[in-house]
Amino acid sequence: MRTSMATLFLTLIVTSCSVFGSLTSNTIIQPNDSFILGNNEHGSFKVKLKNVCNQDLRVFMAPINGGTHSPIVVKPEESVTVKVESNTALVIENKSNQEASVALQVSGDTGLSMGYKN
Repeated sequence: MRTSMATLFLTLIVTSCSVFGSLTSNTIIQPNDSFILGNNEHGSFKVKLKNVCNQDLRVFMAPINGGTHSPIVVKPEESVTVKVESNTALVIENKSNQEASVALQVSGDTGLSMGYKN
């Protein structure tokens, strides 16, 4: 009986903790602006990103110690999944003259800074 209670207790703890390992956001990016996720020290994370606007968005990695890499263009209504390394920011760039919107689902390390840069 104790073994089954301990198993149930551990299962509940693990299941409840997994809820805190993710976040969901619908993010607006102003014209000629960028949204930066994770421009701080952190572990790796994964982002499921859907472009829910009418213009292309450019997404790339920016390690916090400098540089950029892995650019991709996300077309309207397109979804991509991006794995981001430790201590690397994900930059979502809106180079258009119209407001942009993205749906984000983030898992992994969610202790991430969030901000904008134009």
